[in-house]
Amino acid sequence: MSLPVFRVASYNLQKCIGWDLRRRPDRSLKVIEATGAPLVVLQEADKRLPPRPAALPHDLLEAHGWRALPFGAPGGSLGWHGNAMIMRPDLGIRDTAHIELPGLEPRGAVCADLETPVGPLRVLGLHLGLVRRYRILQLTTIIRALRDLPQRPTLLAGDFNEWGAGRDLQAVLHGFRLISPGASFPSPRPVAPLDRFAIGPGLTLHDRGALRRSPARVASDHLPVWAEIAPDRP
Repeated sequence: MSLPVFRVASYNLQKCIGWDLRRRPDRSLKVIEATGAPLVVLQEADKRLPPRPAALPHDLLEAHGWRALPFGAPGGSLGWHGNAMIMRPDLGIRDTAHIELPGLEPRGAVCADLETPVGPLRVLGLHLGLVRRYRILQLTTIIRALRDLPQRPTLLAGDFNEWGAGRDLQAVLHGFRLISPGASFPSPRPVAPLDRFAIGPGLTLHDRGALRRSPARVASDHLPVWAEIAPDRP
């Protein structure tokens, strides 16, 4: 008997502005839906200036059968510090939270406890900083925050901003395995695996990949990436 699998995607929207310098939320949503994931972790989901309204409008998401998870952001923002999650309505939400992260620029992470086809799952969305030492500090802060929560199979997803193999990040990911679905940046000719996942205990990787077909190559400077996870075999 085969185990159930669950697909999660991660996508840096670049505020829905493509290489053609056009803000096209409808195009961004088309890319999101092409990932085939019922749960999508987003970065740069809000416009830059306060009150940081959503670059991907709430009403557009709802019209296409998506639900934005609530993270307590003010002013119509989609998430927290640009990080957001959207899901199909057949998934269940137990709890949501956000985490403040250290660094030269404001950073945050979002965390959701969900009911999924593979059972209870905690998903944490992140967008780490451009400077390596701050990336390490931010990831260390996330791991410490997770230790204070009830244990649950956990997946980290987002823009790790790491051009190399990620050994420094893996060193602070105690109990997690850093996964690269492939090069995702820059989207027309990707060379860097900036967008990644980290899989915690109780989960195994079934498959992974980056969406390279049109319009993903023009809709943002990042390609969306996805991972299929399954529960560990007993």
